[in-house]
Amino acid sequence: MIEQLTQLKEEVIEKITATENIKQLNEVRVAYLGKKGPITDLLKGMGKLPVEERPKMGALVNEVRAEVQHIHDVRKATLEEQAIQEQLEKEAIDVTLPGRPVKVANAHPLTRVIEEIEDLFISMGYEVAEGPEVEKDYYNFEALNLPKGHPARDMQDTFYISEEILMRTHTSPVQARTMEKKQGASFKIICPGKVFRRDNDDATHSHQFTQIEGLVVGENIRMSDLKGTLDIFAKKMFGEDREIRLRPSFFPFTEPSVEMDISCFKCGGEGCNVCKHTGWIEILGAGMVHPNVLSMAGYDPKKVSGFAFGMGPERIAMLKYGVDDIRHFYTNDVRFLSQFHRTEE
Repeated sequence: MIEQLTQLKEEVIEKITATENIKQLNEVRVAYLGKKGPITDLLKGMGKLPVEERPKMGALVNEVRAEVQHIHDVRKATLEEQAIQEQLEKEAIDVTLPGRPVKVANAHPLTRVIEEIEDLFISMGYEVAEGPEVEKDYYNFEALNLPKGHPARDMQDTFYISEEILMRTHTSPVQARTMEKKQGASFKIICPGKVFRRDNDDATHSHQFTQIEGLVVGENIRMSDLKGTLDIFAKKMFGEDREIRLRPSFFPFTEPSVEMDISCFKCGGEGCNVCKHTGWIEILGAGMVHPNVLSMAGYDPKKVSGFAFGMGPERIAMLKYGVDDIRHFYTNDVRFLSQFHRTEE
């Protein structure tokens, strides 16, 4: 039985050493160490031996079994390491290959225009003021010299939520709220934000769009201050050689009121399709703050004056970038937006 055990040990060790993968190793383990294997059979045959030989043979069989199990475990670790190395070689990544391009997000053209305008006016000492988009009728109209029943209200095509609550039609309510909050103090602000009107969407109109309005209030504020401010704005946004002109107009909250045009940046004023062959492009509306607006906000119009202006970033962006349809700004077409990559970044 000792000779049989020795021969069996040599045989199983040889087969374990000869295995080339985990599958073969498991087959050898089951064949020799399993419940139906020869080593297990030897243990079962211990009952046929004399009583005095059983402890010695039992210890010898367990010793062989432990030795075979150890050799098996060592071989298993080796084969597993080889399998990992083979897998790594098959799945090796060539780090010198060019990587997949990652699309980098760009600022939306409207965002860029708004930020550019904000930066310009902040550099001139203005503060950025914001207010609610769901607004009270009082701040949207009445505090701006547009009492109930005023015919100019019809031009605004307002979304009413109730008789006194509406979606703001311009950012002018922020001006009224700021004057009320300042309690007679001088200030300079710009008010960017979304506004809403019941317009039919087409190439130049949208039911939701953006506005930037400016307001300066203080002593000795004159029309010449407004003109100088708008001249700086036009040159910074559209080029140093731009000229401006102010045409008389009407707004209920300013008096006198003007429309501002800039000389066409495409033809230089000679006339083209951009300026409709007039040499000028309308940009914004402005004027001196109406005395009634100052009075309702707690200012004395005999001591304090101010000017206000309002512009649409969509119109400025359309002119600046040559966009022919306002709806392009809102449809989220990546093909359109990708044109405005900031090359300097």
